[in-house]
Amino acid sequence: MTKMFRLAVLGLLLFSVNPSWADDTPASAASAAASAASDSAAPAAAPADAAAAPAAPTEPTLVGTDKINSGDTAWMLTSTALVLMMTIPGLALFYGGMVRKKNVLATLMQSFAVTCVVTILWWLIGYSWAFTPGSAYLGGATRALFNGMTIMKDANKITVSHLALTIPETVYAMFQLTFAIITPALIAGAFADRMKFSAMLVFMSVWSLVVYCPIAHWVWEPSGWLAVKGVLDYAGGTVVHINAGIAGLASCLVLGKRVGYGKEAMPPHNLTLTLIGASLLWVGWFGFNAGSATAADGRAGMAMAATQIATAAAALGWMFAEWIVKGKPSVLGIISGAVAGLVAITPASGFVDPRGALIIGIAAGVICYWGTTGLKHALGYDDSLDVFGVHGVGGATGTILAGVFATAAIGET
Repeated sequence: MTKMFRLAVLGLLLFSVNPSWADDTPASAASAAASAASDSAAPAAAPADAAAAPAAPTEPTLVGTDKINSGDTAWMLTSTALVLMMTIPGLALFYGGMVRKKNVLATLMQSFAVTCVVTILWWLIGYSWAFTPGSAYLGGATRALFNGMTIMKDANKITVSHLALTIPETVYAMFQLTFAIITPALIAGAFADRMKFSAMLVFMSVWSLVVYCPIAHWVWEPSGWLAVKGVLDYAGGTVVHINAGIAGLASCLVLGKRVGYGKEAMPPHNLTLTLIGASLLWVGWFGFNAGSATAADGRAGMAMAATQIATAAAALGWMFAEWIVKGKPSVLGIISGAVAGLVAITPASGFVDPRGALIIGIAAGVICYWGTTGLKHALGYDDSLDVFGVHGVGGATGTILAGVFATAAIGET
């Protein structure tokens, strides 16, 4: 282990501890504001002996097993399996069919290996850094190695996350793990055909801990600085898609263009695999978006409807845009449009109604088509499988339009 690596690890561990100067972070301010609001909202005529409502937990906590909702738990177990299926085999096949034949096994291997590596890192420290209180920028180390995450069967006690009070914390941690897995796996499409496997493993490991976990904390942990600012990201438009898109763009710029890029044809070797992969992504995405409700309720149902409508609209939007520009539609075009719609509706799915979802889908299909053609050619970068054009551009489109079409009746905005 090099001295530089040791210093980096030490620095990250120190950063994960809530420092004394963070006592006045937005988390503390938010708690104080909530307390003040609770006091001011108490009825003036309330009986003196009225029991005060218990404050909502602000960190993972131990509760009675009677607080666990079996329906919510069953849905979240299903959603976790669906989202894992998005990476293996969904994304693996989607990317594997688009690369050249000589690289198909390497591309499949990347998705599988990322799944394994990120799983261990998530257990080691990733979950704790992302989803426990700490500073406004990084969580603490209280759940490192899943420490404290337990079930006491004889005592009828179980731990839950403060972000999902009706399901076991183990289920919530595994659900969020599947998001942590697919995000770096998406990046691999940008540098497909041109990164050594060993370098890919190192890059994905460091990126997952140094980039993904902090940004997940910023957006989804209530004390994170972007959460305090009111950023809307229901299921990962910022944390997953913009994050992966920007990382993909940076990766392909640093690595440079593929040998022969622009001089020789590099068509997808097997669009049948790509179509199967895209179909698995579409099905799995219901776990991604509807599962982010962390409950089997009406909001999950609305998120599912919004996801389906936006995806279909985006696929048609891309198809017709390509038809107009090139004179005919293509299989790759319509499935790319579907993925663009899935990406764009992700941050908005828990906030918009079907009409908003339709507009977001159409916009994503057309804008992402431009992002993978006009923008890519204008800037001249070699993004092998259009990670930035679909995920970066699509994620930004959906995040912006979430603020335009969000409906307070569906969820807090």
